[in-house]
Amino acid sequence: MTTYVWFSCPPASVSSMIKKVYSNRYLGTLPKGCKLCMKGAKLVVFVSGICSKKCFYCPISLKKKNKDRSWVNERPVKKPSDVTHEAIRMSALGAGMTGGDPDLSLEKTLGYMRPLKKEFGKKFHIHMYTSNALDKEMLRKLKNAGLDELRFHITDNGEIWNSIKNSAEMDMCTGVEIPVIPGQHDRILEIARKLSGIEGSFLNLNELEFSETNLREFKKRNFELKSETSYAVKGSEETALKILALCKNFKLNIYYCSSAYKDSVQLRKRLLRTAKNTAKDYEEVSEDGLLLKGVIAVEKPTLEKLSALRKNLIKEFKIPENLITVDKEKMRLETSVEISEKLSEMYKKRGLKYFLVEEYPTSDRLETDVVPLEVSE
Repeated sequence: MTTYVWFSCPPASVSSMIKKVYSNRYLGTLPKGCKLCMKGAKLVVFVSGICSKKCFYCPISLKKKNKDRSWVNERPVKKPSDVTHEAIRMSALGAGMTGGDPDLSLEKTLGYMRPLKKEFGKKFHIHMYTSNALDKEMLRKLKNAGLDELRFHITDNGEIWNSIKNSAEMDMCTGVEIPVIPGQHDRILEIARKLSGIEGSFLNLNELEFSETNLREFKKRNFELKSETSYAVKGSEETALKILALCKNFKLNIYYCSSAYKDSVQLRKRLLRTAKNTAKDYEEVSEDGLLLKGVIAVEKPTLEKLSALRKNLIKEFKIPENLITVDKEKMRLETSVEISEKLSEMYKKRGLKYFLVEEYPTSDRLETDVVPLEVSE
C-alpha cells in the first residue's frame, strides 16, 4: 500500500518514476480529491444532467442525462440539506460536484457547497468538474463558496485554457481530467504540455468505458471491450500508459485511473463507509459494503398486521426489540440472519415466508441477493 503525503494541492513535480496504487499508475503526487476517493470518503454530488457539450463518449445514464435533477450518492436531492445529511451518513471528508456541467446550474451548485463547508469546516474538501470556460467572476464565486479543486474537461482548444490559467492563479488546485480515447497520444500529449506550461497541477486520465448511452457511438468507431469481465474499452489503458512514459520529465502530476479500480475499490470503500455508519443492530456488513439481514414477509401486508406479528414474536421468542422491526417502506419485518433462520424452523405459520436478503446501503436499497428459507408445513 502506498503512503501519501497530503497537500491542499499537489505541487507540480518532475518525476521519472511511475508509481502504482491498486490497478492505477501515476507520476508525482495525487490530487487530494483522488486520495479521498481512494478512502471511499468522497460524497458524489450530481448537480444536474444539463450539459452544453455533446461528447460521443458521455457515460451518463438515461435517468440523469439532460435532466435538471440533482442526486447525491444515488439519493434524489429535494433540498440542500439532503446533501449534508448524506455526507453525515457516510462520514464524508469531501465532495465532488459533477454532472453534466455544475457551472450551468451555478446557484444550485453554490447552494450545495456552502452548507457542506459550514457543517464540516474548511478541511472538508470540495472538487468540481466542468467542460466550460469559466470567467473570473464565476471562479471567484466558486472559490468564495469553498471550492478547493477544479477539474477541467478539455473538448476543444478555445477559451477554456484562459480559465485554467485564471483558476491556477487564484490558488485553486487546478487540473484537467479526460477519458483516454485509444490512439490519441498526440492530442493528450499536447494537453499535458500546455497544462505544464501554465503551471496546472495535475492531469487525470480515466480509462474509457462502455455505457448504455455511448454504446452506439462506440460501435460506430469499432471500439471493443477490453475483456468479458470489464466495460473498459480495449486500447484505452495502453494509450494512458504510453502517455505516462512520454511525460516522465514533465513538471506535472499525471494520474491514470482504471475502470477496474472504480468498480472494485472506489465504490466498495464508499459503500463500506456508509454501511458501517448506518447499519441497524440486526444488520451485518459484508466485505463488499452490503447489508445482510433476515426478512419475514406476510400475505397482503398492512402496518397493523406487521406490528401485531412483531409484538407476538418478541413476546413468544424473547427477541430483543432492537433486533426486529417493521420496514414500512418495503412492508415486511426485518431482523437478523440468525433470528430469521431460527424462526423459519420454529414458527411455521401459513402465509409467512422467510428470506435472507443482501442490499446496498443506499437510498434506493437495491437488493443484490434474495435467498428463500424453506418452511416445511
